Amino acid sequence: MNMQQMMRQAQKMQKELAKAQEEVATMTAEGTAGGGMVSAVVRGDMTVESITIDPEAVDPEDVEMLQDMVCAAVNEAIRNINEESNARLSAVTGGMGLPGMGGGMPGIPGLR
Repeated sequence: MNMQQMMRQAQKMQKELAKAQEEVATMTAEGTAGGGMVSAVVRGDMTVESITIDPEAVDPEDVEMLQDMVCAAVNEAIRNINEESNARLSAVTGGMGLPGMGGGMPGIPGLR
């Protein structure tokens, strides 16, 4: 492969990676806790889209349990979006670590 072909290949991969990063930013993933009583949806850009709490999960005598369930649901959603994001990006990069990726995606904290 000559230098010109390598440059074209690199430019093509760069465009595909940029497209994949845009797709990842709009992806969502859900996490649940308490047997589904609490659910959280997180976007690929690591913003929380929604939190849903079943009214039966609300016990004024045990607010700490509800707080724990919310944290667990959000953390699960983050793990799920990270897995989905990594799968999407690996499809573009062929699983190779790219310089400057820093184990994640620039501008999208938490993606590894």
